[in-house]
Amino acid sequence: MAENATSQPIERENPLAGTIIIFVVLMALFIGGLVLVSWLDLTTTWPMAALIVGFVAAFFIPMAFLGRSDSGSEHRN
Repeated sequence: MAENATSQPIERENPLAGTIIIFVVLMALFIGGLVLVSWLDLTTTWPMAALIVGFVAAFFIPMAFLGRSDSGSEHRN
């Protein structure tokens, strides 16, 4: 038996301004990573350290702050 369409929770999308801000931040991380790769050599360690920090930021920003942690069935009414 099919569920009633009105019993499902309403799914909301990100507002346009929030989506643009997220895109700009993550694109800046990507372009910054490309610039850091051009400075990378075996004599200096700071570009690689900055690349690792940028990777961690690019990985955890979407996972921690933009993820849908309340999408499980235990949070639905």
